[in-house]
Amino acid sequence: MESPGFEDVEVGDTGPELVTEPLTRTDFVKYAGASGDFNPMHHDETYAQKAGRPSVFGHGMYTAGICSKAVANWVGISNMRSFRARFVSQVWPDDVLTVRQTVAEKTKTDDGNVVELDISVENQNGEIVMTAKSRVALPSRA
Repeated sequence: MESPGFEDVEVGDTGPELVTEPLTRTDFVKYAGASGDFNPMHHDETYAQKAGRPSVFGHGMYTAGICSKAVANWVGISNMRSFRARFVSQVWPDDVLTVRQTVAEKTKTDDGNVVELDISVENQNGEIVMTAKSRVALPSRA
């Protein structure tokens, strides 16, 4: 997919949604291996339950990675300038996540054509599990 140009987006426009397959414990273990974060809360069911959780849960940065992938898929990774996330709730095995992105601001600056995106990640129950903001620089079509 070709990234949009600066003239192609307006405040309030939405980008393509990214919807995951149901998340699995294996996804969490793979992320642990890739990141080096082997906190047992993310892979050891017995440990998580002893700590008062119903099950293992996903790493916050795993969810952030899914979210940033949605942004990169829409605008192109080379156009991303910043990304910041706020973790709201845990992500559990079998959750299906939907990432939604909206153009919040559009300005021409010394750094180029800057677009600010508001992003939300919600689970299959419509509960927000993460919010994010991304600053992207889009090329001009002119």
